[in-house]
Amino acid sequence: MKLPVMPPVAPMLARPAESLPAAEAGDMWFEPKWDGFRAVVFRDGDEVEIGSRNERPLTRYFPELTGPLRARLPQRCVLDGELVIAISAGLDFDALSARIHPAASRIARLSVETPARFVAFDILALGDSDLTGRPFAERRGILAEAAAAFAAPVHLTPATTDRYVAAEWFERFEGAGLDGIIAKPAHDGYLAGQRAQFKVKHRRTADCVVAGYRLHRSGDGVGSLLLGLHDAEGTLHYVGAASGFTAPKRGELLEELDPHRVGERAEHPWLTDGAAGRLPGAPSRWRSGDDAWVPLSGAPVAEVAYDAALSGRFRHSTRLLRWRSDRSPASCTYAQLASVPPVELGEIFGPSPGTD
Repeated sequence: MKLPVMPPVAPMLARPAESLPAAEAGDMWFEPKWDGFRAVVFRDGDEVEIGSRNERPLTRYFPELTGPLRARLPQRCVLDGELVIAISAGLDFDALSARIHPAASRIARLSVETPARFVAFDILALGDSDLTGRPFAERRGILAEAAAAFAAPVHLTPATTDRYVAAEWFERFEGAGLDGIIAKPAHDGYLAGQRAQFKVKHRRTADCVVAGYRLHRSGDGVGSLLLGLHDAEGTLHYVGAASGFTAPKRGELLEELDPHRVGERAEHPWLTDGAAGRLPGAPSRWRSGDDAWVPLSGAPVAEVAYDAALSGRFRHSTRLLRWRSDRSPASCTYAQLASVPPVELGEIFGPSPGTD
């Protein structure tokens, strides 16, 4: 492989914004924020390589895409985009995560059962030309021309310079699993590894049981709060964590929560024999089991800010807003989580792979 932009590439990133940036007409492009794996695709003739946000190869985990990428991308190019898996209800991040597995047989099976798609949103090189120094508006035009040959499962992301259209997308596409809007300055080059773009994400709040905590990696105070919600049968499930505390706040939390430490492990619903529900510290595909957390009982309810809930847990780490002494732990249920009606992705993706 010999391209004007060679792997690995650290993708251009975005920093959080509270609202869609205001700009003069044509100075800002807006795109849906896809909830998948960031991927930079390199194609040089028959050679195709997919690189991750962390500059690691992803190609072996998505064998169903190498053929379509070879068939539908320009002969020599580098594209930035997102790997996603779409089901009838929207994007399925859990199915995507299941692909990161050491067993080739499992990957092969899942590639048929839940095939992935590649959604392109930038172009870094075409032929012998390095495009990273050109403004985004120009790169978008070049990418749109190349996308004339795209077909499922290779797609071009929608994009607009109209802030009002972007605001509509922010609301309308949420039910399909897209978690916000990316705003890209029209005149910027491709600034690899820099947070020169903007992301606006959905923010909501929920009241959760604080059922435990983990110490900060420095050993100085509380690093994260372990959060729980009850299902309709009253079982307490682990749903995620709140973190990002300053050093003084970590110490304050330790003082506040230590009186609620459970003396006997059997007194905690997540530590009893035959404990039910989703539990913290369980082994996953991302890490081995972790039992290094402190169980609590009778701790105050916490109101946290979250951006999305997926499969009964918070998609990302949450932010502690305040203690809710007026709420009882039993009142912290899944029923309070926002439910957004799904939006059909057909207008973006067209026919499913294998039907076109």
